[in-house]
Amino acid sequence: MTPLVNPPRKSIHQIDARTKKRNAAEARFKAYGLAAITLGLFFLVVLFTTIIKSGLPAFTRTAVAVEMTLSPADHAAAEKQLMKTGAYQKLFVAAVQQQLRIDATDDAIQRLLGKVGGDIRAFYKENPSMIGKAHVFTLSASSRVDAYLNGKLTRETLVDSRFMQLSDLDLVDGLVDAGIIQSTFNWGFITGADSGVDNPGGAGIGASVVGSFYMMLVVLVLSLPIGVAASIYLEEFAPQNKFTDLIEVNISNLAAVPSIVFGILGLAVFIQFMHLPQSAPLVGGLVLTLMTLPTIIISTRAALKAVPPSIRDAALGLGASRTQAVFHHVLPLAMPGILTGTIIGLAQALGETAPLLLIGMVGFVARGYPTGLLDGFTEANSAMPAQIYTWAARADSAFYDKAWGGIIILLAFLIVMNIVAIILRRRFERRW
Repeated sequence: MTPLVNPPRKSIHQIDARTKKRNAAEARFKAYGLAAITLGLFFLVVLFTTIIKSGLPAFTRTAVAVEMTLSPADHAAAEKQLMKTGAYQKLFVAAVQQQLRIDATDDAIQRLLGKVGGDIRAFYKENPSMIGKAHVFTLSASSRVDAYLNGKLTRETLVDSRFMQLSDLDLVDGLVDAGIIQSTFNWGFITGADSGVDNPGGAGIGASVVGSFYMMLVVLVLSLPIGVAASIYLEEFAPQNKFTDLIEVNISNLAAVPSIVFGILGLAVFIQFMHLPQSAPLVGGLVLTLMTLPTIIISTRAALKAVPPSIRDAALGLGASRTQAVFHHVLPLAMPGILTGTIIGLAQALGETAPLLLIGMVGFVARGYPTGLLDGFTEANSAMPAQIYTWAARADSAFYDKAWGGIIILLAFLIVMNIVAIILRRRFERRW
């Protein structure tokens, strides 16, 4: 009988070949993860740098400051004319010629500044005391003037058109030499509205921001109570049968449905069947509510599941009813997760474009602010993503800067909403 030979013992401090292989695999995995994070951060920095670099020109404008003194005789003569705005336009051209001491035709001034006669007449109508006194009008120059001063447009690349001619650049150089042209912060981009396809310099996103605000109010008021109530019922009270299983599967499937499908549904149900006002933030909010509900329900159910079962058992053991156990103990503990999921769902809805385009909330309908609180829900308006899409689709390259600037404002809103979600979660979160 062969005696058993004990294998040689190795010290636990000695690393064998198999351990070295495992350690090497772990080191490679850490290196892959670090490389993936580094690559992701690199692309994120490139993305934000591109957005900021391309969007900052939208927050500045090339303005022309022209001093004009309207005499009472000129004012009376202009008001007697059939074309009053044209008369004020001629007076403004005369003021420019006097200030520059060079010839500038009406057409050249109009190509550089647009038709300003209406704005000047409105100013003196609102401020009659300024008649006979000197006043400096600060007017936005055309997008091509701005492109010429920024180096995007040169004399070699300019092609004569109804928007600008080569001879107009001499007038621009004269304005620069006279110190009349200046670069200022463009508050009109933040507070203004869409100005049409021929005036990118006067385009603003303020009206669309208001439209998005009203839509988010509708989404918050409808999606939060409905989503939380449905989640509580499914998670705490609903019996486990084939019907509830079917509901849960459909909720998960709805979360993956493309947003354009919800837009078609909103067009068919809310506008064509229910005859709600087209292009209204109310309809946009209803469509986005349908799209946001699955996200809120899923996140709320996850927050309810995260509450330990011992909380429910303790409440029931002390004589509380099932409803009391849920609403007095489980729901308050799950509220941080519910609020976080709701804000994330709202942030997702804020950036949606396709469903809004289908119900008519395109950028060019946002031409002004709502006249009242209730009118903000029913009057035609647009939203930030729809306005950005409209600007990006226009032929004038100056609208691209506006689109990038709108993206900066939209990202600012999204970042603020996510920061609020993080603060709420850390403020109300309880660990057990």
